[in-house]
Amino acid sequence: MIVDDQTLIREGLNMMLGLYDDVKVVEEVSNGLEAIEKLDTIDVDVILMDIRMPIMDGVEATKIIKDKYPHIKIMILTTFNEDEYIFQGLKNGADGYILKSVSSEELVSGIKTIHKGNVLLQPEVVNKVVGIIEKNNCENLNSKKKLEDLSPREREIAMLVEKGKTNKEISEELYITEGTVKNHITRILDKLELRDRTQLAIYIKEI
Repeated sequence: MIVDDQTLIREGLNMMLGLYDDVKVVEEVSNGLEAIEKLDTIDVDVILMDIRMPIMDGVEATKIIKDKYPHIKIMILTTFNEDEYIFQGLKNGADGYILKSVSSEELVSGIKTIHKGNVLLQPEVVNKVVGIIEKNNCENLNSKKKLEDLSPREREIAMLVEKGKTNKEISEELYITEGTVKNHITRILDKLELRDRTQLAIYIKEI
């Protein structure tokens, strides 16, 4: 689903993505509220979410959608002048952030990345988020806990999450079950007082 208040942007993205056989656009809407309403009637794997929109912006929509449909992946399309929006989107559970200036190949690659359960954070976006964390001293991400509080195995898994590895990929690399990986990640998030894998990836990059 493409969520953007500019018709030209929606049509352009739809046309561009239509060139790829393994990506299908199932819906276009102009704001977050419309996206939420449409999700009651259609199946969506990934949402490309603009940030600044009338009626309901992408930050609020991301929180509502993630609470109701946690399996849906949300990629926030952003620009350099939306730092605070980027940060709030992260807090609300977005799975990836990509600049609107990227190429079609990079966008499709990003869609596939978050669809597989990986986190997508472009270096430019990471730098923005880390800068905001330091500026605002945010309790959610700038945890007082340190990586040293984790066990050796937990630190190893945390580092692999930061590299964008899925639970399956981590299990294969460490020769443990996916269930064990999931349990470790749950404990890691609890110890570091983080919400999800995206926040964990940012935390690891920051320290």
